[in-house]
Amino acid sequence: MIDALEALSLVFVDTIWGAPMVALLLGGGLFFLLFSRALPYRYLGHAFAVMSGKFDTPDEPGELSHFQALAAALSNTMGLGNIAGVALAIAAGGPGAVFWMWMSALVGIATKFFTCSLGVMYRGHDSLGQLQGGPMYVIREALPRGFYPLAILFSLAGLVGTLPMFQANQLTALINDTIFAGAPPPWSAPVTGLGLALLVGSVIFGGLPRVARVAVATLPLMVLVYLCMTLWVIVSHWSQVPAVIALIFTEAFQPTAIGGGFVGVMLIGVSRGVFSNEAGVGTEVMAHGAAKTREPIREGMVATLGPIFDTLLVCTCTALVILLAGNWQSPGSLSGITLTADAFEASMGVLGLIALGFVALILSTTTMFTGWYYGAKCFGFLVGAKWQPLFRWFFVIAVVFGATVSIDVVFNLISGSYGLMAIPTMISTLILAPRVMSAARDYFDRLSRDSAK
Repeated sequence: MIDALEALSLVFVDTIWGAPMVALLLGGGLFFLLFSRALPYRYLGHAFAVMSGKFDTPDEPGELSHFQALAAALSNTMGLGNIAGVALAIAAGGPGAVFWMWMSALVGIATKFFTCSLGVMYRGHDSLGQLQGGPMYVIREALPRGFYPLAILFSLAGLVGTLPMFQANQLTALINDTIFAGAPPPWSAPVTGLGLALLVGSVIFGGLPRVARVAVATLPLMVLVYLCMTLWVIVSHWSQVPAVIALIFTEAFQPTAIGGGFVGVMLIGVSRGVFSNEAGVGTEVMAHGAAKTREPIREGMVATLGPIFDTLLVCTCTALVILLAGNWQSPGSLSGITLTADAFEASMGVLGLIALGFVALILSTTTMFTGWYYGAKCFGFLVGAKWQPLFRWFFVIAVVFGATVSIDVVFNLISGSYGLMAIPTMISTLILAPRVMSAARDYFDRLSRDSAK
């Protein structure tokens, strides 16, 4: 039964994450970069100013401040995808996959600017009259009725793609590796799953404001701790860093080990990069669409910071730790978070393993908190907002399920669903890109006139 599920999940993810999907995401992101004349990159300083609270407008429509919206979005992207997802990419595609993760992030900055600007520009009301943001509302509000099936596709894929199974699975694997030395008793996985379910339930039943408060309180500290850990390892092996970076570039175009050749490495790197930073997927649009603002471009600029923090900074640090440790060259023996854990243990001893466990616990649970919000919005769009609270119970059950199944089944199912979500998000954004640029020119003209006064 398990082998059949793994085979089906592999067919599913390979079908979705083929060359057309990479062309849609990388090509679409490159189009946004050129079409905007690199506007999101030229105004990154303004993005940091908005994030700092300088332009907060508490009396405007929405639920979250600019920083809370970014923290909520990052709590979903900056989780185990940065720790386990990078390890899976290197295990499957070698060092060259890291280069293509970088490429997905660089063009993802422009993609996030367009998608998240639209998330505020075309917010819509749910069946209870509450203001909501997300690709499904963008499609419903801004495009002709014939495009409505894309909104349904996004919401259906979102129900699966935002489930907490990957986080629960990898956190359980780390606990088993740390406490039981890789030989857990039969009761370990279900007990861990139940414990995680109780923790997740205690937060998500408090709604989005509680989720955002938890993310703001815990995420910056955990990211700082994790960066300090990785920097310790990198500095300790500083003489080897240039060779590792050179390996990333050479293996991206001339892979010699694993990954299925140039195209295979590129597909792996882009898919794992998108799994990490979610640029073009549309999940982040739901978080930024909840920002308290009437200025869509302002929130779009805040969203551009996501791939920088997430992939270019944190994922790069994880990749360097794994490549410096050298354990990625033993395919099949380690996978996912256990590969990252082994790398930290090799460099920092048991202390590194314990510290990684603590960071992973916080990052994975904050990811699950935000994943509930995304999934609930998709559920409410499909069946009506009044039934949305029921999704909490389904989500909590999924935590237990994810803790007990195969990592391959879980990752393939989630990754494939992310690809499905990207199709309606990217198609609608490509069609509506001229409206974003029109609003951007107006916004920055007004900003320039105000600063000149």
